[in-house]
Amino acid sequence: MRGHLIGVGVGPGDPDLLTLKAVKALQSADVVGYFAKAGNVSHARTVAAAHFPAGAVELPLLYPVTTEIHRHDNAYRSAIGAFYDASAAAVAEHLMAGRTVAVLSEGDPLFYGSYMHIHVRLAGRFQTQVIPGVTGMSGCWSEAGAPIAQGDDVLMVLPGTLDEAELARRLAEADAAVIMKVGRNLPKIRRALAAAGRLDRAVYVERGTMADCALVPLAERAEEHAPYFAIVLVPGWERAA
Repeated sequence: MRGHLIGVGVGPGDPDLLTLKAVKALQSADVVGYFAKAGNVSHARTVAAAHFPAGAVELPLLYPVTTEIHRHDNAYRSAIGAFYDASAAAVAEHLMAGRTVAVLSEGDPLFYGSYMHIHVRLAGRFQTQVIPGVTGMSGCWSEAGAPIAQGDDVLMVLPGTLDEAELARRLAEADAAVIMKVGRNLPKIRRALAAAGRLDRAVYVERGTMADCALVPLAERAEEHAPYFAIVLVPGWERAA
């Protein structure tokens, strides 16, 4: 008898933003998997751990590489692909034994989430369910009180890993934008926003919805690096109704 795979979105960081459906899924799980950088605590686990059932098996899935390696580097691509293969195999072992496996995902599982790499490897073989979560970007614009788009505004979601010229081009085209994957890309993002004439509207949000949240106009933030949980918002509403 084969088990059941559930991708569980745990939201942007505030444990109170877990959905009722996510909590019910966690309470029914035999195994709870979660991603983390080797040597670090899993943030998704921290958010959701209060709802793990007694006796649940925990399955840490530890990244072998970090963002210090360029995403186009062949060694990085090989290492991360092998990691997702091995992680999917570890999850599949429990599924083959008939267990319900909940794999946690920060934000939403299918929006820049590591869970999707497990999903595409296993969804054709096992019963699978995905429980959506509140995204990091919606948590951040709610924390900032920044109406992000209205009417015919076009919203773009951009990874900060894009080349600087491409970032600037896309920012110039968008009415509103969310820039993910900030980290060490912050100086490049700031320059691209300035080139697109959007720096004055950009808001930097760090750890949105969490107890140590910080937000500031990006033009006023002097630091050259940002933590993983940082997003830059460019609100629309320039012609607010």
